[in-house]
Order: sequence, then C-alpha cells, then structure tokens
Amino acid sequence: MSLLVSIHDVTPALAGGVERLWALCAGRGLRPALLVVPDWHGRWPLERHPDFVGGLRARAAEGAEIVLHGERHDEDGLPRRLGDALRAWGRTAAEGEFLTLDASAAHDRIARGRARLAALGLEPVGFVPPAWLARPAGHAAAGKNGLAFSEDDRAVHLFPSGRRVPAPVVRWSARGAVRAWGSVAVARARWTLQGRAPLARIALHPQDLGHPATTAAIAPTLDRWLARHRPLTYAALAG
Repeated sequence: MSLLVSIHDVTPALAGGVERLWALCAGRGLRPALLVVPDWHGRWPLERHPDFVGGLRARAAEGAEIVLHGERHDEDGLPRRLGDALRAWGRTAAEGEFLTLDASAAHDRIARGRARLAALGLEPVGFVPPAWLARPAGHAAAGKNGLAFSEDDRAVHLFPSGRRVPAPVVRWSARGAVRAWGSVAVARARWTLQGRAPLARIALHPQDLGHPATTAAIAPTLDRWLARHRPLTYAALAG
C-alpha cells in the first residue's frame, strides 16, 4: 500500500506555513510534492521572490517533486454559472481557478504556468487544479501540455495513457471552527473506511495551521498512514 503526500498552495504569500509543513514531513523522512502557484492571486509573482524560488529549487534537488497548482489559484474574473456553483458548493471560497474554464482556456493557463516555472528552474511533473476543481477537458489539458498527471479529489489521472487511479484524499479545512472540527472527523473516518486502500493521498495546506484542531491532527495522521503505507512519488506512480 502506498501514500502520496503533498503540500498545496506553495507561494511566498504563505511561506511560513509551507516551511512548517515541510519540516513536519522532513522529520518523518518524507519529501512531499510541492504544488506551486506561479502568481498567487495575481499579487505574488514568483519572479519577485528569488529567495523563495531558490528554496524551492533546493527542495527539488533533495527529491521533492514540483507540481503546477494553477496560474494564480483564485477565480478573479471568472464568473460561476449555476452548475459551477453547485459543483463547488462547500468546497472552496472562490479559489477554484479551473472550475469554469473550457479546454482552450485551461490549456493556455497551464502552458503559461508551466513556462513561468521552467524559466525559474522549476520543472513541474504534473498539474493539480486548485481545490481539485476542473472540467474533464481541464484535466486533459495537462496531458496535452506534456505533464504526467492531473488530480481530482477522488483519483489521479495519468497521461498519456489516460489511466485513472483511484486514491482517497485526506485533507482538512480551517475556515471556521465548525469546518475545522468537521474536517478532523472526516479525516479520521477516512482511516477507518479506507485505511487499507492500495493508494492514498494526504494533502497539506498552509491554511490548515490556522486552527488548533487541524494543526494538531496533521502529525498523528501522517504517522497513522505511514505505519501502513510506504511513501510514493508521482513519478513512480506514472512509471
């Protein structure tokens, strides 16, 4: 049984939380995948933060996989239709950048994001849409851009084969006390119901450190899953 561990929302805007999560993983011998946002909310372009980028290159040299996590992450200028709102209900506070995008728009954003990372010496191996929200064509656009995988909240999609690998994702939300405690309960239930899944994922967000309940849940959850599952890289999964 295998486990993919990743840190989402890797941006200089959340650098302190990213570093704390990295240290938590490194202390357990993990090199989590880093889901990097080239220009968080259009206000944090990586090009203006060379020290942060240098740190990412150092992590990559240590074995961390770089993954493209949208172009700017938020939905600014992308109005939702009713169907979009229903798909995203309860899952994100206007942070589903790829939720409404058609194939062409998704392809263009992925291409721009990949090019920006590559220009900084960061070569992404795959793509994860913010909040795991994208249309099927948006996921397919990752493969058409030469990336090895995309994800939704239920599975990993491998390219160019198109194979879908089911994998439960353990995650938290610290947006308010009710959501925080509820997400802790759901994460525990994942272990009870899916603790023997062949492949599982743990997704860490810097924002998870914003509430005591979610902060306290991360380390024991990692330990619990690592006791039964061996760490896996996306490259190994795709290979």
